[in-house]
Amino acid sequence: MSSISLRRSKRRKLKNEINVVPYIDVMLVLLIIFMVTTPLMNLGTDINLPDSNAMSLGSPQDPVVVSVYPDGALALMVEQQNTSVTREDLVARLRGIHSHNPDATILVRGDSAASYQLIMNAIDAINTAGINKVSLISRPSESAD
Repeated sequence: MSSISLRRSKRRKLKNEINVVPYIDVMLVLLIIFMVTTPLMNLGTDINLPDSNAMSLGSPQDPVVVSVYPDGALALMVEQQNTSVTREDLVARLRGIHSHNPDATILVRGDSAASYQLIMNAIDAINTAGINKVSLISRPSESAD
């Protein structure tokens, strides 16, 4: 009887060790999956940005607003009066404003339906007039003011 009780006690003895082999197997499989899928992930998309020489500067004080419409039309708002202008007229008027007030800041208000290239062309015209303080604001698509 004593031999039977010894066998039973040996079989019932619990191990106090954790079997880590299944955990290591799972971690290796996950590592391989991540190593294979990470290079395949496309983290960015290619876009064509418009060309410009404009620089972004601080917040405006007493701004003049240049509006850009989807059809390429430009408007200049000075002292709450909005006037349609051509590119050449815009450059001439902005040069006059800049010579009178060198610290003047220009806001470019682009219609949401206007292309980025039209807005960048307006910013280039502003820079041609000698003004470097330009800020962008947007507005919903609507007809010309």
